Amino acid sequence: MTISSSAIFTGFGSQLPEKRLTNDDLSKMVDTSDEWIVQRTGIRERRIACDGETTATLGTAAAQKALQSAGLAPKDIDLIICATITPEMVFPSTACFIGAALGMAGTAAFDLNAACSGFLYAMGAAAGFIKTGQCRNALVIGAETLSRITDYQDRSSCILFGDGAGAVVMQRGSDAGRGLIYSTLHADGNGADAMKCIPGSRFPISAQILADRQQYMQIKGREVYKFAVTKFEELIEEAMRNCQLSKDQVKLIIPHQVNRRIIDSAMEKLGLPPDRAFVNIDRYGNTSAASIPIAWDEAHQAGRLQKGDAVIFVAFGGGLTWASAVVKM
Repeated sequence: MTISSSAIFTGFGSQLPEKRLTNDDLSKMVDTSDEWIVQRTGIRERRIACDGETTATLGTAAAQKALQSAGLAPKDIDLIICATITPEMVFPSTACFIGAALGMAGTAAFDLNAACSGFLYAMGAAAGFIKTGQCRNALVIGAETLSRITDYQDRSSCILFGDGAGAVVMQRGSDAGRGLIYSTLHADGNGADAMKCIPGSRFPISAQILADRQQYMQIKGREVYKFAVTKFEELIEEAMRNCQLSKDQVKLIIPHQVNRRIIDSAMEKLGLPPDRAFVNIDRYGNTSAASIPIAWDEAHQAGRLQKGDAVIFVAFGGGLTWASAVVKM
């Protein structure tokens, strides 16, 4: 949908654990190598949460940086949305824990699960609250501790994932030409089997679940790769067409950091130079809902984005879900 009101972005922040897990480290755990991983994914290392670091602590630190960037205090925020598939616990929501840590008693807070598309879903939801006048300032967070649901005996999946958090502040603005100007969200539950982590009401935790190591993520890599390659190109072309943006008018594409080969292939097919996509998967791996806000914060800090620049975001994940957005800075 095209966003008619102004929901602008005024603050950015991210938080990564200090601990690094390199490809060489993984080669000591499973049958793999640095060369094999880099060639197939572009990943060289990823960050791993230590004892005491959780989805909420990472999300809180990213949120604090975003608030500081926006020049706002916690009391100024009306809404917290946290996109995550690795919540602090089943309930209360991770957003509630973050709100409590920030001293935001009484502020509306909830989690959103759309896997790797979660942050773009959360941005769209926050824009809706701003558009209808239900809030003025929203804190939108993507936070994950995927290492807690990664099977480090499965060499096909354990090489992919890392931990981290990113956050943005969205505010009601007066300039209708800025902020979130376009958002599209999709899902197809028929593809649920491609990416899943099954413990829940359908498959409660049991001795058999643990014995079969089904408490961890299960990924059908080939299916996911084909899906992502197709959707990446489709979503960007659709966003450019609907926003009447030429290739030269797109300052930057910030994709979900799923696979360097997928990103490079899609950029080539779109006729866009590789450096037009902001990529940091080599340092962090796939951080699911956190990957876009982490990359966005890094692009902002690096001076890659200026007021008025058009940025396209694209993501796809378990659900299956896929989403895109266009932001005018």
